[in-house]
Amino acid sequence: MIALKCYFSLPVVAGALLVVLPYSISLVAQWLYGWPNKPGYQKYIEALKPRRIYCLARAVLEMLKYLQYGKLYFQWKLWYSNDKNNKHYVKGITFGRRGNKLDLYYSPSMGHSDTAPVLVVVFVYGGAWGSGDRSIYCLLALQIAKELNASVLCPDYSIYPKGNVLNMVQDISDSLLWVREKGQTFNLDQDNIILIGHSAGAHLCALSTLFLVNSAEELFIETNIQRDLVSAIKGIIGKSKCHVYYMWFHYKHEKMRAVEYVSTMHKAMDGVENFDYYSPTSLLKKLNEDQLKRVPPVALLHGTSDMIVPVESSVKFSELLTALSIRMSLDLIPKMNHTEMVTDLMAPDRHFYHTVYGCIKQEYSKFQGYAD
Repeated sequence: MIALKCYFSLPVVAGALLVVLPYSISLVAQWLYGWPNKPGYQKYIEALKPRRIYCLARAVLEMLKYLQYGKLYFQWKLWYSNDKNNKHYVKGITFGRRGNKLDLYYSPSMGHSDTAPVLVVVFVYGGAWGSGDRSIYCLLALQIAKELNASVLCPDYSIYPKGNVLNMVQDISDSLLWVREKGQTFNLDQDNIILIGHSAGAHLCALSTLFLVNSAEELFIETNIQRDLVSAIKGIIGKSKCHVYYMWFHYKHEKMRAVEYVSTMHKAMDGVENFDYYSPTSLLKKLNEDQLKRVPPVALLHGTSDMIVPVESSVKFSELLTALSIRMSLDLIPKMNHTEMVTDLMAPDRHFYHTVYGCIKQEYSKFQGYAD
């Protein structure tokens, strides 16, 4: 009887692990976030393809590794809600045409009467264009302020479905405009801004800058003001996934992982037909010689263990920047993954904290040298 139980239980367990579990995970993910873009019943046939099922289930299960950041979650939650920490920053400042909010973290030198206006870092968080909140990055912004002796702006923007990528670009541009218009109140150096973005936020940093360089009408900002904003940007630092600069390249990678339909990317861009419009690589190739000269220097930081976006994409983008004679640098950090590029900047005891801040400080020094 015992042998018979084992005989039947092993196939059942194997079937559950190899069929029931991956199919359940994949179908739930597609039901919640989007079925394949096929007509009628064909979308279900596509959704049930074994390769899609197993690749998508793997991508979903990989998200369980985020549980290891539970300690950090409670740390930033408690820090942000503690009124005693208000001395380090002012939060909930309204800015821009949509009434978004930003938090401003003070430079360590803030409050000294003889202090000259300080460097401004605008940090744009990621979240695949469909998630994220400025409060999550309070510890990161606090550490950037300390490490660079800068004032750090962390703005919210209109993530999907509240807005599309054009709305997000407008919001980031509005945050720069806020620095120009209100920065003097907080002793900010309005002509010394560095953009730092992670993941989709890094893509938005690059895209917003190129829209400004191109004096895009879609921003609804006067041309002369757009030129002033570009002049104030001394450099862009893109951390992990910043290299989602050619959307078709990344979409191909998403298809390999079977996440292209559940991903927010094509939805936030109003369809794949707009990928070129939202690809910094495409915009760069359309700029004239004068516009290319006004593109700020770019620094790319990429972990070699990043499974979300392959390292090759950063390499390809760096090659394009070099070919266009745009000042750039590429730092590949061994064994670092996509999430660690941001979580490990939140506390000095994190593994890659000193490595990444070392790279950022080095790039900042270069930016200042270029400006001089």
